[in-house]
Amino acid sequence: MSGTSLDGADAVALRFRESDRAGAAMETLGHVYVPMPAALRSELRALALGTTDEIERMGDASVALARLYAEAVGRLLAAVGLAPGDVAAAGLHGQTIRHRPGRGFTLQLNHPALFVELTGIAAVADFRSRDVAAGGEGAPLVPAFHAEVFSEPRPTAVLNVGGIANLTLLPGEASAAPVRGFDTGPGNMLLDAWMEEKTGEPFDRGGAFAARGRVIAPLLARMLEEAYFALPAPKSTGRERFSPAWLHAALDAAGAEGAAAEDVARTLTELTAESVARALEAEHPEAAALWVCGGGALNPFLMARLEACVRARLARLETVADTSARGLDPMVVEAAAFAWLARAHLLGLPGNLPAVTRARGPRILGALYPL
Repeated sequence: MSGTSLDGADAVALRFRESDRAGAAMETLGHVYVPMPAALRSELRALALGTTDEIERMGDASVALARLYAEAVGRLLAAVGLAPGDVAAAGLHGQTIRHRPGRGFTLQLNHPALFVELTGIAAVADFRSRDVAAGGEGAPLVPAFHAEVFSEPRPTAVLNVGGIANLTLLPGEASAAPVRGFDTGPGNMLLDAWMEEKTGEPFDRGGAFAARGRVIAPLLARMLEEAYFALPAPKSTGRERFSPAWLHAALDAAGAEGAAAEDVARTLTELTAESVARALEAEHPEAAALWVCGGGALNPFLMARLEACVRARLARLETVADTSARGLDPMVVEAAAFAWLARAHLLGLPGNLPAVTRARGPRILGALYPL
């Protein structure tokens, strides 16, 4: 998995019992992370926002991405003592460079054929297109996996804070209500872009930079006026909406273009926390627990602000913690979800949830690239 943060590739090895079709009983064998080369990150960002000579550049970037994935999987197999022949398939999400479900398409840059040649492992890729073709948003796809591994008797929510933040709403094991999910808006993406622009650092390590600042109230209010936040779920979004240009337009509208860099970082952190809290209040006010995964779970300042904002709005909330408290490292969850979805494809099982994506029905997701 390489997400909208464009920081690198996560690879996780999962072992499932052959008889367990749903996949609730699984064993995490290992996890590796390989940072994304700066040149590839810059090129993917340019492709996501629109650039020149796109076909040539997309081709070159897809080759580089396949090599990054192959390196991550090679390191993972060495770390856990597996050979390529031990692996049924690799689930390759690819890198989203355009997400336009309203126009009937989503594009994840990928080169699974090259990955198969480099690794000797079959690949399942292009998970989102079938859901979009069936009238869905194509995102988020992780709620089906979250429902398998995080469901419990009480109503809960699972929050993935990557570049974009998304919520899975679990009604509780005794409830007949469907699992729901949607993208809440920016996770780390705008803060990462701001940090790179102002400090040269790729992200706010531990939230230390934002913690030194103060919330710029007019800027926060202006950003929260974004129409996306008021849209009903299900919904999805990406870099094409919440771009650095969007941030600078908000800064200009709020008269905050000259504000201290740490104050803007603090305000962007608050934007993520407050938009998640408002979404939970609107869509799942009965939630008793919030489990957090993704890179944002490693930011203690963001986690503190999330907890404060969510507790202020959810009267029944008991627990806010990262997913390690449920036995799954927060940095493993999303990559594990696409391994799980790859396995669902091999078993001929649907991977989408129509109540989450708005698709016309359950669909088997992905395309197989065999050996």
